[in-house]
Amino acid sequence: MSSESIQLIGKILNDPSKPLKERFRALFTLRNLGGKEAIHLISESFHDESALLKHELAYCLGQMQDTYAIPTLIKVLEDTDQEAMVRHEAGEALGAIGSPEVLHVLQKHVADPVIEVAETCQIALSRLQWLQNSENEKGTLSENPYFSVDPAPPTKQTDDVESLKKTLLNETLSLFERYRALFSLRNLGTSEAVVAIAEGLKCSSALFRHEIAYVLGQIQHSACIDQLTVNLKDPKENPMVRHECAEALGSIATEACMKILEEYVMDRERVVKESCEVALDMCEYENSEAFQYADTMARLKQGENLMTTEEIVTSEH
Repeated sequence: MSSESIQLIGKILNDPSKPLKERFRALFTLRNLGGKEAIHLISESFHDESALLKHELAYCLGQMQDTYAIPTLIKVLEDTDQEAMVRHEAGEALGAIGSPEVLHVLQKHVADPVIEVAETCQIALSRLQWLQNSENEKGTLSENPYFSVDPAPPTKQTDDVESLKKTLLNETLSLFERYRALFSLRNLGTSEAVVAIAEGLKCSSALFRHEIAYVLGQIQHSACIDQLTVNLKDPKENPMVRHECAEALGSIATEACMKILEEYVMDRERVVKESCEVALDMCEYENSEAFQYADTMARLKQGENLMTTEEIVTSEH
């Protein structure tokens, strides 16, 4: 794609007058294109008023795994005026990139006064430490079918759902260990594994519940609709968790999911409202013959771009 087209995509992303769903498509297209120009255009949107969009910006920069994004992500992580969910995602993205140069930054924030940020940096730090010693486990881990860069690797390969669930729900263990069990269960992908994962929506850490919902969105299995709905509907639930539950329901994309999302599309929490709007768009695409927009929103693959040159020009006019 030409530099001119990339700039046009960036213009869409950075235009707050555009519908959020169009800006998300532009964002994921830039992520898939990669390179310094795309990173620069993504980085320009961190001044936006939408925490949901900024959260996704940081997520995409992490998934690109390009060290060029590190200075931007550090700036976002250390900006206490940014929302907790945005700072958390910047910390997770630094862990996803996996460069040892950010060890000191993560160490600085493992005791951050915002608990979601502190826990994220603890996990990211553990991931970097694991990467330095990962040769010991080479060839013993289950394969990730979703092509995502995860905040923790799966545990050594096993299909023992009960044992993995026990680790997942054990709140005396480190979050890194519990995340490893989570991603092992995800990679199994069975109904039994999905139900086991959904039990994590009752755990005490909001960060953990948020990750549980994210993973359930990746799997797209209807066995967890009721559990996701309970957390979405709970007005006392952390908005970061409710938002991820909405996106997960949008990924599953059944008629029942659409009805639930329609109930909360005018929610008082902006991030929940916007998540329901985007999730309904995901449902529409998942149930149409159009390209699989839901695949990108559920972070299932990094394949085709979401916007062709023709669509970019059409959007601009």
